[in-house]
This record gives sequence, C-alpha cells and structure tokens, in this order.
Amino acid sequence: MQTNLADFIRNTPDGDEADGILRNCVHCGFCTATCPTYQILGDELDGPRGRIYLIKQMVEGAPVTRSTQIHLDRCLTCRNCETTCPSGVQYGRLVEIGRKITEEKVTRPFSQRVMRRMLASFVPNSALFTPTMRIGQHFRPLLPKKLRDKVPARQRPLEWPTAKHPRKMLMLAGCVQPSMMPNVNIATARVFDALGVEMLIAPDAGCCGAIRLHLGYNDEALDDLRANIDAWWPYVEQGVEAIVMNASGCGATVKEYAHLLRHDPAYAEKARRVVELTRDVAEILPEFEEALISVTRRRSVHTVAFHPPCTLQHGQQIRGKVEHLLTALGVEVRLPADNHLCCGSAGTYSLTQPKLSYALRDQKLERLQAQEPQVIVSANVGCIAHLQSGTSTPVAHWIELVEHMLSV
Repeated sequence: MQTNLADFIRNTPDGDEADGILRNCVHCGFCTATCPTYQILGDELDGPRGRIYLIKQMVEGAPVTRSTQIHLDRCLTCRNCETTCPSGVQYGRLVEIGRKITEEKVTRPFSQRVMRRMLASFVPNSALFTPTMRIGQHFRPLLPKKLRDKVPARQRPLEWPTAKHPRKMLMLAGCVQPSMMPNVNIATARVFDALGVEMLIAPDAGCCGAIRLHLGYNDEALDDLRANIDAWWPYVEQGVEAIVMNASGCGATVKEYAHLLRHDPAYAEKARRVVELTRDVAEILPEFEEALISVTRRRSVHTVAFHPPCTLQHGQQIRGKVEHLLTALGVEVRLPADNHLCCGSAGTYSLTQPKLSYALRDQKLERLQAQEPQVIVSANVGCIAHLQSGTSTPVAHWIELVEHMLSV
C-alpha cells in the first residue's frame, strides 16, 4: 500500500511506524473474514481493512471526522486480524495511532468525554475501585441488572501461602482483579508454592496501563508503565525468575512496554528487561508439568469449556498451552466453535459499546454451552466477569481449577 504522509505526522515516531505498517498491507481482505464487528455489522469500515483505509486517509492529511472516530471506537482491538494476516500487518499498533489522531482532532460528545474520563480515572485506581466494588458486592442483590452484571459476587478468599522458597517470581496483582476476583491471584500463588516457587507482589505496582491506553489517555498510560517498572525494578535487580501474568490482558500490554517506551532514554532499557521477564502463567506452568501432576489429583470437575481470550491467543500468540496442561491433569477440555472470536469484554468495551459487546457475549456463550461443560474457564478477569453475567454455568480462571486439584 503506497503512502504519502501529511506534514503533521511525517518524520515523527507515530508517522514512521504507521507508514511501515501501512506499506505491509496488501488489502487482501482475509482479516475481514475473522473480524467480530464486521461479522455483526457487515460494514467494510467496521472491519480491519476498512479501518486501515480510514487511518491511511488520516495520516495523508484527509479531514478527520466523527464518523471515522466511531468506526475506530467500535474496534475491539482483539487482534484476530493479526493472527489471520498473511503479511504480518501490526494492526493493533496502527489502530492506536489512528485513535490518538482522532482524539486530537475530533471533539467527542460531552457525555462521552465525561464517561471516558471517569473510566480512566476510576478503574485503574485501586484505592477508589476496591472500596466501591466492595459496596457494590454488599448490595449486589438490590442492584439493577445492568449494574449487577458488572459486579461479580464476592469470593471467599483462600489463604495466601506463607512458606519461603529459594526460587522467587514476581506477579502483577492488577488494578481490578484483587477486588473482583481475589482468588485468581491467591490460587496462582498457591499453585506455585506447591511447586517450590515463592510468588511476590510489589505493593507499589498498579494498573498495567491498558485502560488509559485504550481510552486515549496516552501520557497517563505511559506514567502507569513507568510506575510499574519503578515498583518492579528492585525485584528485578534481586534476580526474580519471571514477572508472572495471570490476566492475559495485562500480559499483552506489559509485553508492549519496550515498544511503548522505546523513545524514553530513562526507561527504554528497563522496559526491555521487563518484557524479557514477563510471561503468562500458561507459558510457565508447562515447564513444571511432571511436578504439577505429582501434587494434584482429579476432582469432581472433569469437563470444562475453554474460552481463550483474544489477548492470550492473538495478543500474545499463546495457543494450546492451557488445553494441554489441563488435559495432562485429567480434565477434558472442549473448545467452542469459532473459538478465535472475541467474547465482547475487551477492557471497557462493554461500557462504551454495550450493544455490540453483549451480542458477542451471547454468541460466545451459546457456543460454549453447546459443549455441555461443568465449568467454563478462561484466562482474563474481564472475559470471566463478562461471560458470567450471561450464564448460570460457573465461569472461572483456569488456574483456580488447578488450585482446586492440589493434593498438598
């Protein structure tokens, strides 16, 4: 695809990156066939190829309109198109550049500005989010259904392991997971404890940066990245083996730290080292497979349907590892039809694009429940909460299932 960048973006980091990505696109349309929003809306501009054309027009100096912004807003950033693309087009990075331009050149309606500012200020701030979530869980039966859908039932927390081990790994607790689903982190620590690995949490680490990044608050998002690197760095210097992610959305973002901070001389090298250490729990546990089999035993749950989050299978390109591990532990894992498609959660997407989000959720649940599972498992807090809001079948993180099988 030939490009001729406009003066406002020529010879800038975003311009150079957009130019390189656009030139890789051969507009074949394979991506359109696997785009969830195109499948629902049937509009070329609500598929990756159409959005790429819109971004190309923007960087070449065409007027940026509210219509363009709407089409980019509807993108889930699921990156299914990247998995499909035969040319290796990095669409996820391109759409973030496009969104940044529209935020600068198009004034959103007042109600949207207020909502997005509230989400960017509230959700990543655990000091505000946690007590609010606690109140919501206390009064959950009284809440309207739309609000109740966003407030998971409160979990009875497991006990955090207290044993000390020579082997140590660092885990990102996350901004919403500790209050919404605290047992995901605790279960992760308990599984690794049974394998002789001590799981550490840096108390000053917070949101991975994804919330503000995808809402267009780029400078604030980069501050989130820097704060996490500062919080983790003493542990990195002490030699932790890995930075463990059990929320695939966070993992996909942290693995972008080196790219996002590549022009920051104070953080570029530290960010590169953080990315080297960052691994999803599904990447680490297979290395302990024999030991894990020896410390677990089969339980009452023997059939699960697995929803692989987009941030796991497309963002991080991790496929098959969860299924293989659970199968090795004696669990029958069933994948739904079209398991590559998004469930509609996508961070704050269910709040900013509720109609599309719930259509995708219901479609995903129909295919998951067709597998007749005892439990639906996934690998990201947002997907789990979103799916659970539409079904009475239990939805859990797969690491919670592994913890339930521990025999020690």
